[in-house]
Amino acid sequence: MSAQTETAGSVTTVYKVSGMSCGHCEGAVSGEISEIAGVGSVKAVASTGEVTVVSAAPLDEEAVRSAVDEAGFELVGKA
Repeated sequence: MSAQTETAGSVTTVYKVSGMSCGHCEGAVSGEISEIAGVGSVKAVASTGEVTVVSAAPLDEEAVRSAVDEAGFELVGKA
C-alpha cells in the first residue's frame, strides 16, 4: 500500500511516529499536525505508531516533522 493516496479533493498520507505510547500521546501529535494549513483530519494510533492525515493537498514533510517534534515525538517517515 502506498503511503499516500489521492481521492477527489483530498490526500491521505500515513506517517510513522516513534515514541507514542498512550491516548495522550495520540492527542498531542494529532493536535500539532491538525494546525498545519490544509489538514482536514488526523488519526494517531499509539499501538502501531501510525498517524493518518487527510489534507487538501500533499503536505510538506518538514512541516509534519516540525509538528511532531513540537509534540515531543519523532517522525520516522511515511509508512
